[in-house]
Amino acid sequence: MEEPLKLTGTVTEVIYFNKENGYSIFDLLTEEKEVVTCTGTMPFVNPGESLTVMGGWHYHPSYGKQLKMIGFLRPEPGDEAEILSFLASGIISGVRRATAEKIVERFGVDSLRVIEDTPERLAEIKGITEKKAFQIRNSYLETKDLEQLIMFVQKHGIATGHAMRLYELFGSRAVKKIEANPYLLCEHIRGISFRTADGVARNLGVMPEDENRIRAGVIHTLTYGAFSGGHTYLPREILVQTAAQLLGADCLLVENALVSLLAMGQLVSQKTEEGEGIFLTTLYEAERSLAETLKEMTEHSKAPDMKLIRDVENEIAALEEERGITLAPMQKEAVLTALTAGFSVITGGPGTGKTTAIRFLIAAFKKRKKKIALCAPTGRAAKRMSQLSGYEAKTIHRLLEVGYAGDDELLRQYNKNAEDPLSEDVVIVDEASMADVLLLSALVEAIKPGRQLILVGDSDQLPPVGAGNVLKDVVASGKAPVVRLDTVFRQAEESMIVLNAHRINRGDMPIFNEKDKDFFFVNALGAEAIAEKLVDLVKNRLPKAYGFDPMGDIQVISPMKKTTAGVINLNKLLQEALNPAEKGKKERTSALRTLREGDKVMQIKNNYDLPWEALEGNDEGVGVYNGDIGMIERVDSDEISVVFDGERRVVYKPPMFEELEHAYAVTVHKSQGSEFPAVVMPVFHGVPRLMTRNLIYTAVTRGAKLVILVGQKSAVETMVNNDFEEKRYSALQEFL
Repeated sequence: MEEPLKLTGTVTEVIYFNKENGYSIFDLLTEEKEVVTCTGTMPFVNPGESLTVMGGWHYHPSYGKQLKMIGFLRPEPGDEAEILSFLASGIISGVRRATAEKIVERFGVDSLRVIEDTPERLAEIKGITEKKAFQIRNSYLETKDLEQLIMFVQKHGIATGHAMRLYELFGSRAVKKIEANPYLLCEHIRGISFRTADGVARNLGVMPEDENRIRAGVIHTLTYGAFSGGHTYLPREILVQTAAQLLGADCLLVENALVSLLAMGQLVSQKTEEGEGIFLTTLYEAERSLAETLKEMTEHSKAPDMKLIRDVENEIAALEEERGITLAPMQKEAVLTALTAGFSVITGGPGTGKTTAIRFLIAAFKKRKKKIALCAPTGRAAKRMSQLSGYEAKTIHRLLEVGYAGDDELLRQYNKNAEDPLSEDVVIVDEASMADVLLLSALVEAIKPGRQLILVGDSDQLPPVGAGNVLKDVVASGKAPVVRLDTVFRQAEESMIVLNAHRINRGDMPIFNEKDKDFFFVNALGAEAIAEKLVDLVKNRLPKAYGFDPMGDIQVISPMKKTTAGVINLNKLLQEALNPAEKGKKERTSALRTLREGDKVMQIKNNYDLPWEALEGNDEGVGVYNGDIGMIERVDSDEISVVFDGERRVVYKPPMFEELEHAYAVTVHKSQGSEFPAVVMPVFHGVPRLMTRNLIYTAVTRGAKLVILVGQKSAVETMVNNDFEEKRYSALQEFL
C-alpha cells in the first residue's frame, strides 16, 4: 500500500470551515515555499499555526491540485514565539492576541503548562478572572481531547468526520471509552459498521469471545435485518445462528449474550407465529403501539346504523350529482366506509379509482367542515398527491415536524406527537405501502383520539424499504375495514400500461407493441446490447418520436444496482450521453462518482436538517428525503446547488456530497411513490429472489404515458411467473 504524502508548513488562509463536522479547506505554505490547498476534517484550524498534513493529491476540475487529508499532526508549540502564535490564533475560546501576549509575557515557555495544570495562576494577569481562567483551561483541554480523538480514529482507519459526533457523545473520555469497548463505535454511529468496529477491536487486542463483541454482533444482526431485510424481529433460532456465523463464535456464547441483552432491556422477546421472536426494543414498541392505536381507532368508532348509512349515501349521491361523476359500487363502498370508520384502508391496483375516491373524501369532509391532512411517505409521492387531488399534501415527516434525527433512524423524534398532536380531524395517507412501521407508528401517535385515519395504497406493490410491512399486514389481519377496488375504469382500459399491470399481477404475460398504444418491448440479447439500446432510446428515439425530454420526462428503472444493465453502469453511460463534460461546465469528482452541473441526481438518505428555499416566493424549510430527484445547477469547491422538482433549491456542503447519487437510472425501490411520463426498464435474467413479479409490477406502474421494456422476453416471463416474496418477519398482523 502506497505511503501517504506528508507536508509540513504554516496555515496561511482558512477558506472554509464547518464547525458541526470539522470539515475544512485551507491553504498551507509548505517548507518548500509552495502554497497547497488542503481539504478534510481539521477542527480548530487557524491562520499562522504549524501543521503536518498527510494525504494524497486530488485534482479538482475548477480549483486544480489539492491535498485530500487523511490525517494531520499539530506539533506542540516550543519557544515563546510559537506559543504566542498558537494562543493568538483563536483556537482557545476567550484568548485573543492581546490576552495571549499578556500570558506569554507573564509565564513564557511555561504558558501552556500553567493553562493546563494551574489555571488559577492566570488570574494573576489583569483582566482575567478566576472564572475566565478555568474557561480558558477547559477550551484548551477540549482542543487537545478532540485532536487526540481524531488521531485515534485516523490510526484505526475510521473517517475523521465521525470524530466530531463521537466527541459530542462521549466528550473528553471518548478515546478511553472506545478503547474499553470499541463496539460503541457501531452502536452509536450509523456510518460505522460492525466490521469496522471489529477491526478496531482486533487492533486493540480484544479477544474474539469478548462479551462486548458478542453482544454487538447480536445487535448488528437485528439492526441489519431491520434496515436491509425489512424485518421488525428475527426468530430466536435464526438470530443465534446468523450472529454466530457473523462472529465465528459458538452458539452458546451468542445465547448467553442474548440473555444478557434481554435482561438489560435492549432487546425484547415475544411469542410469534414463527415461535419466539427477538426484537430491537424500539421496533417492538413501535409495532406494538401501532397495533394498539389502530385497534382503538377501529373499535371506538361506532358501528354505523341504517340511518347513518342512508345519510352518508345521500351525501355521496349529492356529491356525485354536483361533480358529474358516478362512483363504481366498490368506490362508493370505500368512500362510505372511510366517512364512517375511525380507521379504514382503500387498496387497489392502477386505474381502479383510488384518486377519485380521495377527491370525493376531501369534498365530503370539507362539506362537514372537517380539517384534513393529506400526506405521503416521500416528497415525490406527496407532490403527485397534490397534483391529482388539487389539495395540498405534505410528506409524513413534514406533517409531523421532524425534530431530532441524528445518525440513527431508530431514534427519530417528531415535534408532533401524543403531547402535541396534530390539529387535523382527518389524516389521509397515500402510497401507504411505502410507509415503514416507525413512520406510521409516529403518525398514529400524533393523531388525537376520536379523529380519523385513512390509508390508501396498492398492497401488491413492493414492501417499504424500512422495517415492517404495514399496509399488507393490516389488510391480511382482517381486523380493520378494508375496501379493495378491483374495477378498471373505461378511460384506464385504453392504457396498455394499466391492463398489463393487472395482467402481470395475475401472473399473465403482458401484451406488447400494440399499434398506437403505450406499452412496448425492444429485443436485445445480452447486458451490453440492452444498455446500448436503452441509451439510444433515452437520448434519441423517444425524444424524436414523442417529444419527451430525456432528463425530465424519461426515467430508467432497473431491477438491480450492479451488472452492465444495472443502475450504476447505466448512470455512467447516460451521464456521458446526456450530460457530457464540456469546457466551462464545472464538476466535482470523488472515488464514487463525478457530479457535474446539469446532472440528474437523487438524495439517497433522509436528511432532516438540510435547509431548502423555494425558487419562487419566500417559502423555506428543512428536510430533503431519500428518493427526492433534482438537477445540479451549480458546482463549486465547497458547494453543490441542487434544484429538486423544479421548485426547491438545496445547497450541499462537504461531506454531504456523498448523499447525492446520479438518477438517470434508479432502482425499482427508489422509484416507488413516483410517476414518470415515460419509463424504460432493462429486463434480464438474474437472482430469482430479486427478479420477482411484484418488482416488475411496481416498475410498470410508475409509467404514466409510456413503458418500454428492453431485453429478453424470456426474462419478462420468468419474472411474471415468479411470485416469490422474500419473507418479512413482522408481528403487526398478530398484534392486531
